[in-house]
Parts: sequence; C-alpha cells; structure tokens
Amino acid sequence: MSVDRHRPRRSCLAVPGSNPRFLEKAQGLDVDQVFLDLEDACAPAVKESARDMIVKALTTGDWTGKTTVVRVNDLTTHWTYRDVITVVEGAGDKLDCVMLPKVQDATQVRWLDLLLTQIEKTIGLPVGRIGIEAQIENARGLVNVDEIAGSSPRLETIVFGPADFMASINMKSLVVGEQPPGYPADAYHYILMRILMAARTHDLQAIDGPYLKIRDVDGFREVAERSAALGYDGKWVLHPGQVDIANEVYSPSQEDYDHSELILDAYEWATSEGGGYKGSAMLGDEMIDEASRKMALVIAGKGRAAGMSRTSEFTPPEV
Repeated sequence: MSVDRHRPRRSCLAVPGSNPRFLEKAQGLDVDQVFLDLEDACAPAVKESARDMIVKALTTGDWTGKTTVVRVNDLTTHWTYRDVITVVEGAGDKLDCVMLPKVQDATQVRWLDLLLTQIEKTIGLPVGRIGIEAQIENARGLVNVDEIAGSSPRLETIVFGPADFMASINMKSLVVGEQPPGYPADAYHYILMRILMAARTHDLQAIDGPYLKIRDVDGFREVAERSAALGYDGKWVLHPGQVDIANEVYSPSQEDYDHSELILDAYEWATSEGGGYKGSAMLGDEMIDEASRKMALVIAGKGRAAGMSRTSEFTPPEV
C-alpha cells in the first residue's frame, strides 16, 4: 500500500479540533484539504477531549472531496503518542494523513511511521496507506530538512510553519507572513526555497503556512502569490475568505492550462509515426521538445487536479 503524494492541496483549512461548530462548518467549504488540529488551536485543558471530538467528526461527518488530516502535538509534549493512537484507532479508515508539527530531525518522522504501522497491523488497516505531513517550524528543522524529506515512504508534504520559525530565528516582526522592517528583500525566500528543494528532491509537495491577518485578503493574496510563483502546491487558510484566493492562486490560469495541454498533444503527435518521429516540433511560433513536455506536464497536472477543463484542441498540421 502506498500514499498519494499528488493530492490537490491548493487550500489547506485549519480547523480547531475542540470546536464542534467549526468542525461542522468545515465540511461545507470548498477546500482541497482539511486538517483537524490538536496542537496550537487547542488549549491544553481540552486537548484530550478534542481527540474524541475529532474521531466523531471524521466518522460521522461528510468530508467528500477533501483530503482529511489530523495535526497531533509535537514530540516534545506528552500528548503526542495518545493523539496518534486515539485518532487512528478511532477513525483511521477516514483519515488520509497525520501531520507532525515542529519536526527537527528524521528520527521523529520515523517514530510516527513506526507507530502508524503498529496501529494499522493491530486493527487491520492497510499498512502504509496513512500518509505523513512534516511541518518545519524552527532553524534546526530547516537545517535537517533534506534528511527529513527522505525519512519515510509515508511522507507526502513538507509544510512551512512561519510563526514558530520566525520566533526560532529571532526575526524582527510580529506579523506572521509580513516582511520584517529594515530588510529590503524577501526575508522568507531562502526558507521557502530550501523547503521546496528538499520536497522536490523526494517527489513531495511543498505547502506554505498561514497568513494570520485573516481579513486582509489583499495581503493574503500577495503572500500566496509569492510562494506559488516559486512552485509551492498550496497554502494554509484560516478563514473562509481566504479559500477562493488560495484555490485561484495555486491553480494554473486557463490560458496556461490550455497551452500546456496543447504542448503535450503536439509533442505526442510529433514523436509519433504520423508526425515523423521528430524530437521537436513547432507549436505556432514556439519550438517544443522533451524539456517543454516536462514543463507542460507540471502545469497540466495541476490543472487536471483542480478540475479544470480545456477550451482548445490540438489539430495536427498538414503533412
């Protein structure tokens, strides 16, 4: 059994596991992924009761069309092992992934992998189906991100956690996602690229973290466009007002999607008998080759995952 590393994750909605109203409302929102949170969104006094609320929400709710994830507490706490056991034993067949926050080295991911395997074997779930999302939230995690990204076949995504990360490096800003005063460039560029390179090396998705000024939709769009331009697959959303923007920003434009499908069709034709088994071809005034095909596959794949429909068709040139 293997995980699915290519699920749509344009919009990843954070939902407090201790809030029944939010757990119910999340089911009706047009998001690609929902993660039910046992960590920062739950006060210490309600973390244990939130486990059962999450199990109930997963087993009785309608999460059709959404990737379902639970974020457990980090491994420096005493809650983590019971978070995993309670949620997976109670709702493992309804769960796609477990998110581990504040990952600092590969051994922590391997611990979660082993525990998931033991639970799956014990209760009769397919071994290896439940994926892992690893969240990088401090300097040590970023330094070790290459090893973390290759630590488990269950890994599907590497997630950037900006708030804790900013604190861990003493960044001079209190607004999560905003540029710190006094720095003329993008203070997050190295962090985002470092995570992205590690993720892509191991065929994982890269997900950007939250933007906490939830009513500033223009600010959210600006930050989302920054990571989308680099190649990120999606971003956390904390409010319904951020959902449509995330789905738009992390999807190809209609023009780019149509063009990518045309490139794939034209290259397939050119390399066939009908096209003369050529290694390159012209699409309008553009020369395309194998490298063009690889680039087009990325855009086409994202468009298909987003449910886009093409508005143009390829017509082979007359020979």
